[in-house]
Amino acid sequence: MAHPDDAELWAGGTIARYTARGIPTIIAVPEHHDPVRNREAAAGAAILGATLYQYDATAPDALAVLLRGTKPEIVITHPLRDMHADHRHLAEKLLAAVPDVVIATGRPHRVYTCDTYNSLTLDGPVPAHTTLDVTDTQPVKMRALTAHRSQPVDTHFARMAATLSRLWGARIGTSYAENFVPVPVLGRLPAASGL
Repeated sequence: MAHPDDAELWAGGTIARYTARGIPTIIAVPEHHDPVRNREAAAGAAILGATLYQYDATAPDALAVLLRGTKPEIVITHPLRDMHADHRHLAEKLLAAVPDVVIATGRPHRVYTCDTYNSLTLDGPVPAHTTLDVTDTQPVKMRALTAHRSQPVDTHFARMAATLSRLWGARIGTSYAENFVPVPVLGRLPAASGL
């Protein structure tokens, strides 16, 4: 993810769902120049039950090194045509690293993009695709989001996260949900009943 609070905002309920099952999860974000934001990222990841990995975003192969070292089953990133330039840039760097890493290691097996501001990309609405019920883990997501006190959580981010989760939930008949869109990995979209 591009920012210290992005994992909580766009995939926090899903991350909490997987970590509650004992599935190891890493939240990777560039190391922030502000130590407060770095501490908040660590606190948010801990609440979600994930491990925080902060990397030097100026290193050209930082994401490839991370992927080769961890060999993840699943990777979540931002939409390639995200409205936020930082999100787009990170997604482009990650997806540029994926082919060579997959050829070398066989992983990740699946790559997904997450939701974004107002569920809008430069190409229009984020398409509904793999929408996961996070009703049970929504409170964990919101608690993790509140760890980012240096940001306008109460007046902006928490409201947005709750609204988007409610809207995705309404689409699948649950209270809260998060949506993900698969990205082909070497041209393949493997069948899956979840992420």
